[in-house]
Amino acid sequence: MKMKRLVQSASIVGVAIFMLAATAGAATVTFNTNLAATGFNGTNNNTLNSSFGVAATLVFQDNGTIVTGVPSNVNYGDFLLTCPLCTTQAIGTGSATFAAFSFNLEINDLTDGATGIFVGTSTGGEIFSDVSPISIIWSPAVLGPGTNNAASGNFGPTFFQIIPISLIVAPNSGTPPGATTVNGIVTSTDVPEPATLVLMGGALLGLGLLRRKGFSRQ
Repeated sequence: MKMKRLVQSASIVGVAIFMLAATAGAATVTFNTNLAATGFNGTNNNTLNSSFGVAATLVFQDNGTIVTGVPSNVNYGDFLLTCPLCTTQAIGTGSATFAAFSFNLEINDLTDGATGIFVGTSTGGEIFSDVSPISIIWSPAVLGPGTNNAASGNFGPTFFQIIPISLIVAPNSGTPPGATTVNGIVTSTDVPEPATLVLMGGALLGLGLLRRKGFSRQ
């Protein structure tokens, strides 16, 4: 009798885990990137002007407050490079040069009540309408519990990851032209991987069915 109850329990738990796996991505995290610490060269200025040549600008555009399931691919914002008077590199009569710069991207984790900063650095470079050598290298690669560059609060179980390098596209490239997305991933240790849950559920459910089959033969 005890073995029968154990088998029934295993089957029920297996079914429950299958159901949990189906909803494992249902947990959400709310965040934004438009805090005062977001900006070029340690300021909250989201516009960087060229330092030499024709006029050009590199502007960061945040996406407001984002609510996303976890784990999830996310867009932290976009850089827009514009240079109305730039020519192609082949023509070579109009270009703009950006000096070396840094960019702080502050994550405001509204769910866990914490903030953290991805610090981007770039050597700048000379751009044409069809050429951009500008890249931004981000550090650290991860914000979360116990990680560097946490400004305040407790990230709880939430981790924010960023693609390590943002390659700024030329003014006439991309959609819309000149736009480069800062990509990343938001995940949480509170949300089990669905594949793991499916394996656990399958094992318990299989055990229950196997034991039931054994009982039916006796």
